[in-house]
Amino acid sequence: MLRRLADQFEISSAAHVAANGIERDADWFLLKLQEEMGELTQAWNRLTGRGRAKGRSPEEMRRDLADETADLLGHLLLFARSNDIDLAAAIERKWLFQPAEAPKS
Repeated sequence: MLRRLADQFEISSAAHVAANGIERDADWFLLKLQEEMGELTQAWNRLTGRGRAKGRSPEEMRRDLADETADLLGHLLLFARSNDIDLAAAIERKWLFQPAEAPKS
């Protein structure tokens, strides 16, 4: 399930970088994770009153938080994919449980 999701993020990311002339080298994946974590932190700070709301409503700030969380997850999956990390196996080993499989259709 995680690998399939990572593959979907890869398709989207590859199209985005190609359209914008961005080169993804080995460092790019880690640097993007850091960037996205910063954006998630900024969204959290706004939502919790620790940063400027910049005219955003509470609903918009919650949506921003969700969007930045999605970006962080996507870039984490891209990082794992680019480094050939089996996240499901790592989760099972580190967290001592098996990630749920996608429902069979």
